[in-house]
Amino acid sequence: MLPHEKTLVKRLADKPFALIGINSDGPVEKVKEILAREQITWRQAVDESTDGPLATKWNVSGWPTIYVLDEKGVIRYRDVRDQEMEDAVMTLLAAGSKK
Repeated sequence: MLPHEKTLVKRLADKPFALIGINSDGPVEKVKEILAREQITWRQAVDESTDGPLATKWNVSGWPTIYVLDEKGVIRYRDVRDQEMEDAVMTLLAAGSKK
């Protein structure tokens, strides 16, 4: 999954698209090490654990959980990965460009 996300972020750099991670791999310093090692360049919020406030608020019970939101912040897709996630994003970008 990670290589696909990296490619998507690079390819859509000039589009109204943002990938945001909610990371529950531990404290900030550990997360920074992981991000550097894996060359993850998109924004991350650190939730510290799988019982953190963000995971709790969004009712996340499995990792990764993926939400694709439209330009108004409405969840349009959930738990799509790889090509299915890309298709969802491209559908929303196409819909936004028709306005």
